[in-house]
Amino acid sequence: MYFLSDDERKQLLKGLLPKTRQTEVADELRGWNWHQPPIEPVYPVRLALHEVAGRYCPTGRDVYLRHVQGLKAEATVAMIQGALFHAVVGSVLLAAKRIIYIHGVERYRDILKELTSISESDEFGDEVRSQLSRLPADQRDQVTAKARTLRDFEVTRIAARIQDILVRQPHIGTDSLASLAIPVVVEQKIDGSFMGLSSQLSVDAYTALELMILDTKFAQKRDFHRLTTTGYAMVSEAVNEYPVNIGCIVYARFVGDRLTVEKDFHIIDDELRQWFLEERDQKSRSVYEELDPGLADDCPGFCSYRPHCHPS
Repeated sequence: MYFLSDDERKQLLKGLLPKTRQTEVADELRGWNWHQPPIEPVYPVRLALHEVAGRYCPTGRDVYLRHVQGLKAEATVAMIQGALFHAVVGSVLLAAKRIIYIHGVERYRDILKELTSISESDEFGDEVRSQLSRLPADQRDQVTAKARTLRDFEVTRIAARIQDILVRQPHIGTDSLASLAIPVVVEQKIDGSFMGLSSQLSVDAYTALELMILDTKFAQKRDFHRLTTTGYAMVSEAVNEYPVNIGCIVYARFVGDRLTVEKDFHIIDDELRQWFLEERDQKSRSVYEELDPGLADDCPGFCSYRPHCHPS
C-alpha cells in the first residue's frame, strides 16, 4: 500500500513537490526549533502522538480520563482490526526484505517462489494471530479473509516490483534490489521527547526516496488524520534537522472481497503545524493541571471511553 503507482509518482513529482518549494514553512514551526516557542513544550507531560493527533473525542476527554483518572478503556473491534491489518502489512514487507537478503539476486527465482508461498499459506505470524484471538469468535473468519486479501495484495505488488527492477537493472546487487523494491521503513522508531511527546513513537512508514511520512487508516476519512503525519514530520525534523514537507494518509477499505486503496497526499504547511501544537498544548495542560475538559456535545458512539462518560 505504501508503493506509488506511476500516476501517483507523477502527481507527487510534478504537482506536490513544486508546490512545497512555493509554500514556505515558517522556520519557527520547523521541528528543529523545538527549544523555543511555539514548539518548546509548555508542560512537562509526555503524550503519545496518537493522543495529540486523534480528535475522535471532540473535547479530548479521553486523554484526561486515561492520564489523570487512570482509566483504561478496552480496545474496540475497529481498533483491534486496525492493529491486525497493520501487522499484516508490516510482516509481509519484513518477510520480503528477509527473503531477498537470504537468496540474493542470483537466486531471484527462489525469491519469487518463496514470496508466492506466503500467499499460499494458511498461517499468519504470531502478532496477527494474537490480534485475531482478541476478536469476537463470530467475526474471526471474516477478518481472516480480509487479512488474506491484504496479504496477497502486498505480495503481488512486491513480486511485480522485483521483476520490473531486475528487467531494467541487469547488474543490480542484492542490497540495492531490496532498497528499491521495498523503499520503506515500517514502524520506524523515533524519539518525540524534544516535542513534548513520548520517547517511544512509531511511524507507520517512512520512505526516503520521496522524503515522505506515511500513515495508514482502515477507516473513513477525517480532516484531523493529517495531524498524525504532521506530528511525525515535526518530530523527524527535531531529531534529524532535515525538512519534511509532504505527508500521505493511505486509506485502505474492503469492498466485498476486494481491497481499495486511496492516498491523500498533502503539504505539511504552517496551518497543520499550528493545529498540531494547539492540540498538544491543550491536552498537555488538561493532564498537567488535571482539568476535566468536559463531555462532548456529539460524543461518538464508537468511543471506547463512552461507558465512562455516559454510564447506563
